[in-house]
Amino acid sequence: MAKTKIVTIANQKGGVGKTTTVINLGHGLAQMGKNVLVVDLDPQGQCATSLGMKPEEGAYYLLTMGVKPQETQFIKQYVRNTGRDNLWLIPGDQTTNAAQTVINAREYPVSWIRETLARFTSNGHLDYIILDTAPSVGGIQERALWAADLAVIPSSTEYLATDGVKKVARTLVSLQREKGWQGALIGVLPTMFRGQLNEHKASIDELNKGFPGKVLEPIHRATTLSECPGEAKTIFKKDPESRSADEYSAFVKEVYRY
Repeated sequence: MAKTKIVTIANQKGGVGKTTTVINLGHGLAQMGKNVLVVDLDPQGQCATSLGMKPEEGAYYLLTMGVKPQETQFIKQYVRNTGRDNLWLIPGDQTTNAAQTVINAREYPVSWIRETLARFTSNGHLDYIILDTAPSVGGIQERALWAADLAVIPSSTEYLATDGVKKVARTLVSLQREKGWQGALIGVLPTMFRGQLNEHKASIDELNKGFPGKVLEPIHRATTLSECPGEAKTIFKKDPESRSADEYSAFVKEVYRY
């Protein structure tokens, strides 16, 4: 039975194309015939809206309920069919903020998110679970990173963009050294790249210096990508012949390679 891989997409800086990356990675893997569940742990609930669905409190219940059969049955009621073959979503909304308070009050271990996801990984029906996280330091992001078999850090290519990347990288090192994290960093994914701007080229250089061998091919800034959420489409449906589709396709294959 194939193991379900958990992929966490995280950055402690907002506006770096994190949800765009989650949605296109999920759909790209689904188009390869893989069964994929996206879990939206960001209170903004943008995974749902990007797929033409409504934000809901599914993530809150996933994070705060136990693992008994009746609780699992209740949580599975929030697994939504996205209308795309092989791709499902557990939506989140503003209630995810309250889940942070509950997790802290109950002092859930760093392994909690991986434990609560075991209800979806134990039967081998899913090939991937992809976690979208909020752009903030907190117990949910730390637990989502610890849950990851594979981690990706999207980063815009603007001035000082590497700061958020370094914070996540330090968190991963800390989790590995102090809390036994056994996952792997696939790499840093530069986003919103404009090759004609010296600032953006300098940012790529800085990333390569800080993370040698771990900087993935960049995703260029494109109008077609920014239009996707408003049309509830991934780039693979919006404009499958575009450079953006080619770039995200290459990223999907990189994740699949692990």
